[in-house]
Amino acid sequence: MDKITELLKRPGMRYLLVGGSVYLFELAVIVIAQLMGAGPVLAVAISYTLGTLVSFGLQKLVTFSDKRMHHKIVVPQLIATIALVVFNFLFTLLVAKLLANVVPVVVSRTIALGICTIWNFYLYKTRIFNQ
Repeated sequence: MDKITELLKRPGMRYLLVGGSVYLFELAVIVIAQLMGAGPVLAVAISYTLGTLVSFGLQKLVTFSDKRMHHKIVVPQLIATIALVVFNFLFTLLVAKLLANVVPVVVSRTIALGICTIWNFYLYKTRIFNQ
């Protein structure tokens, strides 16, 4: 148990744990949305939007222990996070396009996700949630 406690003291480990949890949350939202009659595109859109909001809150509060809640702090953080999400999306599309004839799309998506994960952590830690 001490090993787990020690690992959870590291922001990088909390970042990966939160990210994995949000991914599972998004999958659950997709399933629930489809059970409620949403088509695949709508289900993913709902999941992605809710996942982004939940991830923002958990990364802010849990991963980086940023308890500042004044709107003058939270609003710019949320705007920066949304801008980062849009950038990540465009980057992912670019990687998929560039590697379309080289590797399967799941591989290009995984490569893009890995790269985004690294720079997201850096930007969250040093810019967005930096106290």
